[in-house]
Amino acid sequence: MADRFDVAIVGARCAGSPLATMLARQGLRVCMLDRAHFPSETPSTHMIQPCGVQVLDQLGLLDGILAAGAVPLDRLSLVNDDVRIEATVDEELSAHPALCVRRLTMDERLVDAAGAAGAEVRTGSRVTQLIADDGRVTGVQTSTGLVYAQLVVGADGRHSTVASCVGAREYHRTSPGKLYAWAYFEGVGDREGHARLGRQGAVGFLAGPTDGDLYMAALGIDMPEQAGFDADRDNGFAARIQLWPELADLLTGARRVGPIRVVANWHGYFRQSAGPGWVLVGDAGHFKDPAPGQGIADAFRQAGKLAAAVVDGLGNDSPDAALHKWWRWRDHDAYEMYWYARETGAPGVTSPLTRRMLREIAADAEATRALLGILNHQVRPSQLFTPARLARAAARTFLDEPRQIVATVKEIVSAAKRNARQGRQRRLRPPGMADMAWERR
Repeated sequence: MADRFDVAIVGARCAGSPLATMLARQGLRVCMLDRAHFPSETPSTHMIQPCGVQVLDQLGLLDGILAAGAVPLDRLSLVNDDVRIEATVDEELSAHPALCVRRLTMDERLVDAAGAAGAEVRTGSRVTQLIADDGRVTGVQTSTGLVYAQLVVGADGRHSTVASCVGAREYHRTSPGKLYAWAYFEGVGDREGHARLGRQGAVGFLAGPTDGDLYMAALGIDMPEQAGFDADRDNGFAARIQLWPELADLLTGARRVGPIRVVANWHGYFRQSAGPGWVLVGDAGHFKDPAPGQGIADAFRQAGKLAAAVVDGLGNDSPDAALHKWWRWRDHDAYEMYWYARETGAPGVTSPLTRRMLREIAADAEATRALLGILNHQVRPSQLFTPARLARAAARTFLDEPRQIVATVKEIVSAAKRNARQGRQRRLRPPGMADMAWERR
């Protein structure tokens, strides 16, 4: 006889497990399935913004993750060629500073918390297809049997089985600008809470101390360089680290632990994320350029909002309406950061106009706080990168680098189009449920 639950969650990482914990604590019968066994690696930027750390605290996991060696990051250096922005965590965020945590460490604790909350956790269980009744998803077929549920949640990442089975259409799709490579090092002397986000020429950097007495260093490398990098990853990684002397000095004498890990097969998207009996959360429904390290905190925040929508919808016998409302929230919440991340991870060198804007931000304490607010999802990018700031930076760029006038004008036009698009987005809504692709079976 098949098992029956209120909610079946496919995927047990940073979207699925917090959602399972929250729903189980509300008294719902939850089954969470994942083909992996934990602890288990997965591609990740490792960085968790303070808004995400707050969710970890609410789940009761923060103390355990800190005990595993995660270092609170209370200082951030943002470096772009010769522009440097230094920031420290203010009193408002001091209780939940950012963290850099390996997924081996964090995901296992997330899964255990879901089980402790009362969710039925089935690892090593692969979902092969969905079950439908008159066009409505009513459960999943797994490698170990059938699971029926009032709601099926796809929290199974970029290559989501749930999204594929329902034919969830992608929109706002973007091509990747960079491949991302990261590695762990032991023996790094700096174990202070200092995160580094940088760009030297066309290479991006993200680095900071992580758990297990290790240090994580990640690179963003322009896609056309992939073949050369893959041919000799060891030397290619080491050579690019040298492009940022500050990071190179920090890693002098350190020993790399394990292989260099690479993510190159990706693209940005929003997906249709709710339909009759199903919903997508985390990377299953939306994926942005990893450059600003937003994915984990976004998954946590989305799970929190979705948990409230599920409880409300099932409690009022109107889950479809509640999930569609959540989907609209998700798109509005993610839209500006999606395009900001795309620009942060764009290929090539930083333009003179962008360098000028960053230089002005570095000289303005209030603007620096706003930039941190963008990374913590408290401030919309359009609130900092305003038309007035753009105009001032353009004027200075014309004076300082007159040979870049044509390129600067093109960038101004592009920025104006982007601002107009962001304005239009506030009036847009995702496609209606009637547009969902689901074959009646």
